[in-house]
Amino acid sequence: MCAYRITGTARLCSDCAGHTLQPVAEPHCPVCSQTVTPGRPCGNRVCALPEAERGFSRVDAVAMYSGALRHKIHKLKYDGAYGWALIFGRLLVGWMESHPEQMQGVDFVVGNPSHAGRQPLQHIESIMDAAYTEDVTRSFPLSPPGAHRLVKQVETARSANRTLDEKRLAATAHADALTWTGDTSDIKGATILLVDDVFTSGSQLQHVALRLRATGAADVRGLVLARVPWNG
Repeated sequence: MCAYRITGTARLCSDCAGHTLQPVAEPHCPVCSQTVTPGRPCGNRVCALPEAERGFSRVDAVAMYSGALRHKIHKLKYDGAYGWALIFGRLLVGWMESHPEQMQGVDFVVGNPSHAGRQPLQHIESIMDAAYTEDVTRSFPLSPPGAHRLVKQVETARSANRTLDEKRLAATAHADALTWTGDTSDIKGATILLVDDVFTSGSQLQHVALRLRATGAADVRGLVLARVPWNG
């Protein structure tokens, strides 16, 4: 257990992660952060789509989905180990502080929401609440706890451990269940950074991004804690 789990800063967690987690490899796909062979295109079919069909302009990852990071994401998501939401919130803020070029022009930082009744907890919302708390200088357009801009009120089928076609169907249903809260005029022409825990094929982020664009967003970028190695 990290000695700074409660008292550590966003920068401390981010710097520590740089030494202990598997970084995104070089070279990697500029669209989905997947490792690529020099001179060969990314194998992820989503990356070959025009941006208008892909939905998001790019997705960055804090690290690869392996080892300790994979285990702790699972602990938070399925066991309700809330303490890891604090760490992950710091990792996100640390990444944003370290990548000002990717944060330029971002109007909203929102989580890809989990259902309001999800058990054992709404893991994405917990991470985003922690990120808001860690952003003590209010440098980033994060929503305060209890006022998330993107919400999911209806449960849909989960995409974990499904075939690619099943994942696409689940992603469509998930996106259709989302609502932008507040004044929808806020999203018109906006640049949105969409945050999630894990990126695999990109189907879910694709459909959520398309939903946001249909609502009026001009650009949707992605940021995930972990990028799953893509094998097909």
